[in-house]
Amino acid sequence: MSKIKVITHNGDFHADDVFAMASLMLLHKNKIEIMRTRDEAIINKGANYVIDVGGIYDDERNIFDHHQSGGAGERSSGIPYASFGLLWKKIGIELCGSQDIAEEIDKKIVSQIDGWDNGLPLYDSKITNLKPYLVDQAITSFNLTWKEKIEDIDTRFLEAVMIAAKILEREVKKISDKKEAELIVEKIYNNAEDKRIIVFEKNYPFQEILSKYEEPLYVVSPDRINNNWHIATVRTEPHSFNNRKDLPYEWAGKRGVELAQITGVPDAIFCHNKCFVAVAQSKEGALKLAKIAVES
Repeated sequence: MSKIKVITHNGDFHADDVFAMASLMLLHKNKIEIMRTRDEAIINKGANYVIDVGGIYDDERNIFDHHQSGGAGERSSGIPYASFGLLWKKIGIELCGSQDIAEEIDKKIVSQIDGWDNGLPLYDSKITNLKPYLVDQAITSFNLTWKEKIEDIDTRFLEAVMIAAKILEREVKKISDKKEAELIVEKIYNNAEDKRIIVFEKNYPFQEILSKYEEPLYVVSPDRINNNWHIATVRTEPHSFNNRKDLPYEWAGKRGVELAQITGVPDAIFCHNKCFVAVAQSKEGALKLAKIAVES
């Protein structure tokens, strides 16, 4: 089978063009041939895809650039499209196998990369001179320093593309599995007698689902690595660090015998000093901790 020919710009790269290449690599099972150039004569000869170069957006011809006057449109959120987002609109569902997953990837990764590439500030730092380390910065760390040879830039680009492909692949897998778990978590919640304490037999992701309901305070679930059992708090919002109800403050940072004595649970092992998770050796021990915490 002949390879899919893809053109993007040469020189320094960003998460926009790198993740676009990564998504095409995943879609076409690594059977792509990448040419990095700004030569209009070469670009105009055509390729299967033209990404982030050429000054045209035409998804029927698979040309995805956003540098033309007026840009290439924006989402309902107000985040303008960069080349990755334009490409994702066309191939995201096919790559993910699901519209829901493609949309979640757009919210989680693509929109942020597009916003950053278009110079849109997405974050306000609450601590002076401290900002989040974004995926764009991780990707651009592969660009050459002033001491490195220009001949190596395409090698660095391909290294960045491989990392971006692995990130995309893992995020699609994690979101797919999470959506499968959502149905299970919903069923367990609906069948729970005491909806303040939700008990799982597997380590399901739960924050986004349980935060929709008023009752859940704690989740008891197994630790599949260490064969212990956890009691974890349900957050006020799934992506916050605020708990609906902290574990008792007198447990904070306590371990082993000291925690067992304070709680009266013989196999209690540990409580985090921020009171959002505690550990016992058994399911029964974790349940006892949860019931004590509910009544505290």
